[in-house]
Amino acid sequence: MDAIEFFQKSAGKWRSQRTTHHLAFRRAEMGDSEITVEALAGDDPKVQEICKLHEVDPSEASGGAFVSWQGSMAWDREGENHSGETVFAIVPDPNHPNTGRMLRERGYAEIVPVAGQYHMDEEGGLILITEYETMSVIERFWFANPNLRMRTSTVTRFGGFSTASFCSESRISTESGDGSNSEVSSAKANKELLGTAFSSVLGW
Repeated sequence: MDAIEFFQKSAGKWRSQRTTHHLAFRRAEMGDSEITVEALAGDDPKVQEICKLHEVDPSEASGGAFVSWQGSMAWDREGENHSGETVFAIVPDPNHPNTGRMLRERGYAEIVPVAGQYHMDEEGGLILITEYETMSVIERFWFANPNLRMRTSTVTRFGGFSTASFCSESRISTESGDGSNSEVSSAKANKELLGTAFSSVLGW
């Protein structure tokens, strides 16, 4: 599976449950969100625009995605919310198609246009490394099954302060109208895998 196939497989609406570990304070914060992913072709105007923003030849892009989200975290102040949208453009390395650049109009850790380096690992996971002016971020996305996607991220600031996050994202089906059957099966798989994933990713 390449990066384009990964985005195509991710297309749809997801309910995300997130735990962020603030390592310096030894405390964890819970949150949840709803995420919508739309896979885009390489000639989509949104992808072409992002390439131009990063001064990359649009013909080099193989595709991308439009992602929007709405969420909240336990420590939010009154009136604070976690919502937004962004466009990804995938520019594969012509000599190594499972690696390349991922261009974005806004980043995960800073709301600025950013370009990260990605590669697909041997297990079908998408690894994205992004360097910002004040921090670096390593993310890994993978599918436990077609309706359950996992995501880990580690944010390291130049002063040494770090956070580590784990997300389990259950697909919300639109094919059956109310999506109840798909959502129940996803929730069950989520519950069974959650403890194992935390142990593996965070070293507990």
